[in-house]
Amino acid sequence: MEKGNSHSLMLVLKHFVIQKVLRVNHHVNWPVHWTSQIFAPENISRGTRTPGLSIACFIDASNKIIIDENVWIGPKVSIISQNHNNNNFNKYEKISPVIIKKNSLVGAHAVILPGVELGEHTIVAAGAVVTKSFPGGNQVLAGNPAIIIKRIEEYEKDIL
Repeated sequence: MEKGNSHSLMLVLKHFVIQKVLRVNHHVNWPVHWTSQIFAPENISRGTRTPGLSIACFIDASNKIIIDENVWIGPKVSIISQNHNNNNFNKYEKISPVIIKKNSLVGAHAVILPGVELGEHTIVAAGAVVTKSFPGGNQVLAGNPAIIIKRIEEYEKDIL
């Protein structure tokens, strides 16, 4: 067995033991880092990558989150899909789901707030706070609140 494969197998085994035996994030049906918190995983539609696998992520899908294929989520990222009513904090607003389209990357410590849609091949810089939608794609977002700081070429397809 190659070194990379044995390392991957050990990670899967470690996450299995922590989730299924020790019951940390046991309600999530994909591997999640034990320091991450996932709320309402049944409201997350995801591609093949696993949100929450990086350390200390906070993902609240109470209002729905849609994550397409090949979306990379860094450590300590927060994705929040619901917001409190301004006149009664015990009530929550029903708004559009958070949508992150394919071939995107969300950097460490970034925050994505309710109702945000990110277009294909969007890179969210570390520490950015995304408060509004950027559906265009092929872009780099940074800042608080996030703005487009750079346009980038289309994502390269992997050649097998």
